[in-house]
Amino acid sequence: MQPHDLMTLADRYTGHVGIKLSTVGVYSANDGKFFLRLGEGFDCRTKTAQKVANWFSTNWPTDLEWPRDIPRPTPTTDASRKRRAA
Repeated sequence: MQPHDLMTLADRYTGHVGIKLSTVGVYSANDGKFFLRLGEGFDCRTKTAQKVANWFSTNWPTDLEWPRDIPRPTPTTDASRKRRAA
């Protein structure tokens, strides 16, 4: 998963759910500045990108279509890994 894919997911998710990018950064990467740095052109480790992509896949709203041009990881069903903004 590329950084621009993660930014696309973050933008769509935050716009739909109504929370800040920094909040999604804390939930998905344990880093409130994660998406700020990606937006500034910085990269991230492959392991972190996979972790964030998996978080999005697990927490993606059922009433929001996943972007067709971004491969979706298989969502986890482990409730302990789910963190959702209410």
